[in-house]
Amino acid sequence: MKKVGFDAEKYLSEQKKYILERISNGNADRLYLEFGGKLVHDKHAMRVLPGYDENAKIKLLQQMKEHAEVIICIYAGDITTSKTRHDFGITYDLEVMRLIDIFRRNDLEINSVVVTRYQDAPAVNMFIDKLERRGIKTYKHRFTKGYPTDVDTIVSDEGYGANPYIEVTKPIVVVTGPGGGSGKLATSLSQLYHDFKRGTKARYAKFETFPIWNLPLKHPVNIAYEAATADLRDVNMIDSFHLEAYGQSTVNYNRDMDVFPVVKRIIEKITGEAEYKSPTDMGVNRVGFQIIDDEVCREASYQEIIRRYLIAECDYKKGLISEQSLERAQLLMKEVGKEVSDRKVVKPARDYAEKKRAESDRYVNVVVMAIELPDGTIITGRSSRRMAASAAAVLNAIKYLAGLPDDVLLISPLVLESTQGLKTNVLSYDRGSLNCEEALMALTVSSTGNPTAEMAAHKLGCLKGCRAHCTAILSDRDEQTLRALGIDVTCDPEYVTTNLYEN
Repeated sequence: MKKVGFDAEKYLSEQKKYILERISNGNADRLYLEFGGKLVHDKHAMRVLPGYDENAKIKLLQQMKEHAEVIICIYAGDITTSKTRHDFGITYDLEVMRLIDIFRRNDLEINSVVVTRYQDAPAVNMFIDKLERRGIKTYKHRFTKGYPTDVDTIVSDEGYGANPYIEVTKPIVVVTGPGGGSGKLATSLSQLYHDFKRGTKARYAKFETFPIWNLPLKHPVNIAYEAATADLRDVNMIDSFHLEAYGQSTVNYNRDMDVFPVVKRIIEKITGEAEYKSPTDMGVNRVGFQIIDDEVCREASYQEIIRRYLIAECDYKKGLISEQSLERAQLLMKEVGKEVSDRKVVKPARDYAEKKRAESDRYVNVVVMAIELPDGTIITGRSSRRMAASAAAVLNAIKYLAGLPDDVLLISPLVLESTQGLKTNVLSYDRGSLNCEEALMALTVSSTGNPTAEMAAHKLGCLKGCRAHCTAILSDRDEQTLRALGIDVTCDPEYVTTNLYEN
């Protein structure tokens, strides 16, 4: 049974209460709540805080839906450069559409989409047209004149006043975006400016899960956040503003620390009062109070730090990150005294691959995947002319979970041959071996007339949350399939072949 270190139910209750108090305690009519991090499928939080609900934020908003509406921000430059979210493999503009669909499915009101630092570019205008033709209201906010040093110009009709006001009606306005740098803060402060000019008393607050402000600076959960953002060069630090104001040591990160003096002056200029004395003051996050087993969260965080290093190795090999980012990820792993071998599935995968290579030249390019099942058992699978290592490992794992012998065939030979023939003879693929998705499709077809295959297929859901490691970089399709199964997989930074295009 998986150990739990976090109380998800109590967290939702306390977090909702604290956000609503932020409005009432300040006698405000409206709260602009900047949402950072992932709103749904927050796998990082779920991994480092076992027991955390990966959809906690969207559930929190659901509980407050009568009081809340949503503004989604996207930076125009991220549209023109086709910036991509690596976790989902989609561009930021598509991520905005995905977020809209998610909010709608959860019965949350979408106010509008704001294109920040707008530039007159074909891709940007096409994106705006696409949204408006589907009934989504859009706004254009240009670069704020005077930002970041000339506060008098920023808080004037030439600065925030030049932006069109986004008509909002609810007391809580959630301001979110597809990723960092989307313009959430600027949009929130622009709205704050317009509300005060209209006689509406509004406040600003920030809701971001990591780093956790009331954990020690070097707590593994906070170090895991640094590992997750190594490519962004985020660095956790003691909030010196909070320490000076209250004599209390809290944790924040460099970007919030750098921008706070400017934000503080802007808010004071707009509202006429010094509401916040530190970046910590601006936050409303209560996640640190719901850790119920610190040791469980520490161990989970160690595993996440190792995982992030392995991912960084592969991203460096693919040319996605710099050498400096890779070195940063390695440094953080060394800082907590861990090695790659401390991830339990790494050594069995590597050892089995090495054994097969030593046995015969025929296995020189063998790829192996190892999966750690919920009971701690390690199951392996290797690549062959029939299927990829990921497919073999998944099939072997569900055979074990169903209590079936290892030599039982789950996929009908006829189905296997016809599927391979389709790939090579009809679709003209170079290789007929089945990837993980294709193998699962073949399994499903076979299960219609094979009770054994059906029994094994019903065990696929048991793989959610399992860790895996592959001795070569997975194809995008295999990576997506394993992610859909809920398997947390890492790879060695080696390609299956020397081909450039196919890899």
